[in-house]
Amino acid sequence: MPTAPLPLLYSYRRCPYAMRARMALLVVGVAFDAHEIVLRDKPAAMLALSPKGTVPVLALPDGRVLEQSLDIVQWAFMAHGDPVGWWARAQSAENLALLSACDGPFKHHLDRTKYLERFAGEDHLLHREQAVAVLLAPLDARLARAEHLGGQTPCATDMAIFPFVRQFAAIDPPWFAQLPLPSLRRWWAHWLAHPLFDAAMVKLPVDEVVRFPRAWPEPS
Repeated sequence: MPTAPLPLLYSYRRCPYAMRARMALLVVGVAFDAHEIVLRDKPAAMLALSPKGTVPVLALPDGRVLEQSLDIVQWAFMAHGDPVGWWARAQSAENLALLSACDGPFKHHLDRTKYLERFAGEDHLLHREQAVAVLLAPLDARLARAEHLGGQTPCATDMAIFPFVRQFAAIDPPWFAQLPLPSLRRWWAHWLAHPLFDAAMVKLPVDEVVRFPRAWPEPS
């Protein structure tokens, strides 16, 4: 009997949007194929599905195409259950506001801090400080009250925001390490070492469709 087709995720290992999509698919236990793209030579099949040309893109067996990372996260949890309430706890007003800040003003300032040549006319140090103000400081205040954004256990908001904080921290690690945001830095270090993140960051052959490995423990 032929096996049923699996969802196909077009991904790029270092893209934070793709990271959150991979983590969501893994945490709910979705089996999926993955195509690790080459940015300078994007696959024609992906562009035919999603002319915007950015990852992640998830092609579902029923013909639907999800082109935004948060749509993939929502589909994963809504269609495949919610392990220990990861999705439900992400729906609080505070968590939704933090996610909006991450994908809106924080991403704006992150790009202008990281990509100096692309934004040559910008004050990258000012944008760095604004990135702290719009997201990192509020995150620290929130995480001072609980270990995770989901409370005592993680939720989908932790998983969705962490890749962007990781990218920001990697711009200037010594500077990030001295920020007076101890709760944020504890949370960041926890997620860097989390088995879910390790599983999502496995290296795949480039420009091939492969079954994405599933190798991580139950969510905790």
